[in-house]
Amino acid sequence: MTRPIDRDDLVTTDVERAAHLLRAGGLVAIPTETVYGLAADATNPAAVSRIFEVKGRPADHPLIVHLASAEEIGRWAASVPSSARVLIDAAWPGPLTVILSRAVGVLDVVTGGLDTVGLRVPAHQMTLDLLDRVGVGLAAPSANRFGAVSPTTAEHVLRDIGDRLDPRHDAILDGGPCPIGVESTIVDCATSPPQILRAGGVPVEDVHRLLAGDVADASGPSRASGMLASHYAPRCAIKLVDSADDAIALRAGTVGAEVLDLTDDLVTYARELYARLRDADERSVPTLIAVLPPPEGLGHAIRDRLTKAAAPRPR
Repeated sequence: MTRPIDRDDLVTTDVERAAHLLRAGGLVAIPTETVYGLAADATNPAAVSRIFEVKGRPADHPLIVHLASAEEIGRWAASVPSSARVLIDAAWPGPLTVILSRAVGVLDVVTGGLDTVGLRVPAHQMTLDLLDRVGVGLAAPSANRFGAVSPTTAEHVLRDIGDRLDPRHDAILDGGPCPIGVESTIVDCATSPPQILRAGGVPVEDVHRLLAGDVADASGPSRASGMLASHYAPRCAIKLVDSADDAIALRAGTVGAEVLDLTDDLVTYARELYARLRDADERSVPTLIAVLPPPEGLGHAIRDRLTKAAAPRPR
């Protein structure tokens, strides 16, 4: 049973209030430079378990722990190999998650039962202030229903999961629109060589450059957010094409279709991608024809999200 959503009950800009709720075991949707995350105290098993309940997320899907600074790594990771140190020094705070061997005491509910943990320091001042006040790492996947389009504004969060939050214990911290708009790049540094598990806000070319090419593509079982074949999916059908000419031709034969093409500006394409997918759903567009950007820079992440949004949905 759902209840009416009152924006003023849930949405706040009060960082201290958000910190108080998290310390008390509540959930807070937090702004980051990538997307909004649904955060809980990563040392509180009951609070972390509620993330899975609110999102409808499978329990074996690991979460990313957000830290106030790199100095906190020792509490979460058993070791930090040189590859991870290079990436951390270059990209934190920022849209990069590193996967490391987990330290003793890290909760199974956070890691999905794996022997590794994903860590990052976000580049968003409001959330860094929040992390400082809470004084502990925050486990936070995207603040939406599992498998759906990620949220890049507080309003997106409110519409997606506001009816599943309790204003007595939870909140949505409004830090404005997310400036990057796609999730973090994930690099598994617990393997040798490191593997890029998800393209994101740090271009994969930068990862290759920083690690002098000693890096591989993902292989093996899913062990990080966003590795499923179908994800980030709107309700409308997504059709992918390689050029504007192809999009125009396809639209001519597809009733009600619209075209999404921001390939002339990949920064804007990334920042607006999820909002455009949501807008298509809100206007009941039956089919969105998306022009794929070139596989370079942020184009890798955009292509990944569009490909997964267009994949057959699990039944």
